[in-house]
Amino acid sequence: MKSNEPPITPELVAEHGLKPDEYQRILDLIGRTPSFTELGIFSAMWNEHCSYKSSKVHLRGLPTKAPWVIQGPGENAGVIDIGDGLAVVFKMESHNHPSYIEPYQGAATGVGGILRDVFTMGARPIACLNALSFGDPKHPKTRHLVSGVVAGVGGYGNSFGVPTVGGQVRFHTRYDGNNLVNAMAVGLAEADKIFYAAASGVGMPIVYLGSKTGRDGIHGASMASAEFDQNSEEKRPTVQVGDPFSEKLLLEACLEIMEKGCVIAIQDMGAAGLTCSAVEMGAKGDLGVDLELDSVPCRETGMSAYEMMLSESQERMLMVLKPDKEKEAEAIFKKWGLDFAIVGYTTPSKRFIVKHRGDVMADLPIKELGDEAPLYNRPFKETPKRAPLKAASVKPPMSIVDALEKLIGSPELCSKRWVWEQYDHVIGGNTVQRPGGDAAVVRVLDGPKALALTVDVTPRYCEADPFEGGKQAVAEAWRNITAVGGKPLAITDNLNFGNPEKPEIMGQFVGCVRGIAEACKALDFPVVSGNVSLYNETQGRGILPTPSIGGVGVLPDFTKSSTLAFKAGGEAILAIGETQGWLGQSVYLRDVCGREEGAPPPVDLVEERENGDVVRALISDGQVTASHDVSDGGLLVAITEMAMASGIGARLLAQPSDTEAHAYWFGEDQARYLVTVPIDRADAVIQRIKAAGVPVSRIGTTGGDAISIPGERPIAVASLNERFEGWLPAYMAGAN
Repeated sequence: MKSNEPPITPELVAEHGLKPDEYQRILDLIGRTPSFTELGIFSAMWNEHCSYKSSKVHLRGLPTKAPWVIQGPGENAGVIDIGDGLAVVFKMESHNHPSYIEPYQGAATGVGGILRDVFTMGARPIACLNALSFGDPKHPKTRHLVSGVVAGVGGYGNSFGVPTVGGQVRFHTRYDGNNLVNAMAVGLAEADKIFYAAASGVGMPIVYLGSKTGRDGIHGASMASAEFDQNSEEKRPTVQVGDPFSEKLLLEACLEIMEKGCVIAIQDMGAAGLTCSAVEMGAKGDLGVDLELDSVPCRETGMSAYEMMLSESQERMLMVLKPDKEKEAEAIFKKWGLDFAIVGYTTPSKRFIVKHRGDVMADLPIKELGDEAPLYNRPFKETPKRAPLKAASVKPPMSIVDALEKLIGSPELCSKRWVWEQYDHVIGGNTVQRPGGDAAVVRVLDGPKALALTVDVTPRYCEADPFEGGKQAVAEAWRNITAVGGKPLAITDNLNFGNPEKPEIMGQFVGCVRGIAEACKALDFPVVSGNVSLYNETQGRGILPTPSIGGVGVLPDFTKSSTLAFKAGGEAILAIGETQGWLGQSVYLRDVCGREEGAPPPVDLVEERENGDVVRALISDGQVTASHDVSDGGLLVAITEMAMASGIGARLLAQPSDTEAHAYWFGEDQARYLVTVPIDRADAVIQRIKAAGVPVSRIGTTGGDAISIPGERPIAVASLNERFEGWLPAYMAGAN
């Protein structure tokens, strides 16, 4: 122990988030009492956020390989091959706890961190997406959180110069004290020029690049691995502060020195900062690392070794450089106005040695720091199965049209334009389909190839039946990519759950992961990257299980992508897939009938694949004029969304006589799409779909300026659109 460091006490160990048995494991591993700096290093490496100690055993069941997967989980981001010598690099991560404490900077640095994960691999970021979950609109903090988080996401992405092209926004009382901010970034690279984190070679210089180190973010990773309580506001200093303009310079400098062949290995300084990046680079390369902290560029005076090792200051990278390229790399970084400092060297010792002011502050086995982290197979209790809800048992409290009006203007289903209009979603000039549709479409270079991008999950399904909910989240992402004409290729995930030490919460996690795995296998939709965020609880109340799924697909020709807007009057509206009228866990049941019960709709993955393949082929062949997947709110909400996107109405046919009207129009059966086709082509398209063994029915015709259902009053599309667009701006203005 160094003279200027505090003694290690049980209280200090507990403050670092280490349990007594975990601390004993440290003592057994190093054979002595750790120094204060070493305790901080173990705390950083062994917390939930960095070590995945509660989740790793279950994540191993996820499918991660396919012929087009270049890099799966375990690196800064996943990489897939999209042909023509190009690769897509992408990942999603959470910044939940920081965004609750300090909404603007928490969300902004979440975006900054995920962008670094992508360009660390040698890719230029081309798109961002996000999934935001907020509490009840009536909660006193919700409006403030929405305002700050959206401003933070937009402020960073817009300034950095990458379009934010899609995402999700939801409200539910279970997120009252713990909002979720999940950020996804997508980049483009040459498939044979991907950069990895594993160091190689002995005596290679380890170089610190980017912005200076400050005291912001210390204990950020351990904060992200703990529940919130009444003292959470005191954790504001652990939220990092972002500078998107510095990050833009860092991007350009990194890509330039990569192009010049200077880099052996590279790692973003994210959670746990210098500690995690240095340890991972050395451990992955089977090498030791000697760090000299006197060389670390600091923006504050008198920083201790402990503070430098745990700082989560933003816009920083660690690289292992080729020795003969040092001067060239330094010149490039100086040109971009960024710090460049050699802070250490690789060694053959497999030890992690940290020196400061002539003292050895840490001397630890580098492999064991990561590999020997506690691994828990926590007890879990499976979520009890719920009985299916019979449609006949749900008495409609209002007419079909009144229910539609209520739903389309509800927080769940209303337009989120107020959010995405604060994001620059067209910068770069490659955004083909903007937010508001099934999936964003972004052109690859000058085309014609494009990417289809989406983020999806239905938390109420995941809570009612984690296994089916996990399957549905993947299937929904797959459908959204399909609905624009894309071929789904791979996913990244962000698994947000409560306290894993509670068996029922761990049961939710296990069920969702198993559901995700089954869907990914059945749909050839592997997981290539991701993040786990646990302990999303406030004073013992957990969030809804929210395993966000970020999907990436490819379109050979962006000019053939499909949109959801009706294109003309007099076209046939076809429903593809079977409608049984499943009301369990539906938005209609919750928001119209005031009931949250029953099992969620089952997901038949064979049907998902067959129905989706048919839709994709129809789009590719130019047989349909519009397409939209059917999800929250069922058939009638999906039709209304298509009508509002175009201003063209629809004359609908009566529901089948053996189906309750409210169940038919608002049921949330899965594997369904709506497409429109010209009347003279309708019979041929119907026959083609039936020949593939896929259910299809004609349910109406486009035209006029209203939605008309037999037995109901017609309702003007303009009136619906006013409700749809009105709720969120009015709420944010304090009017509701």
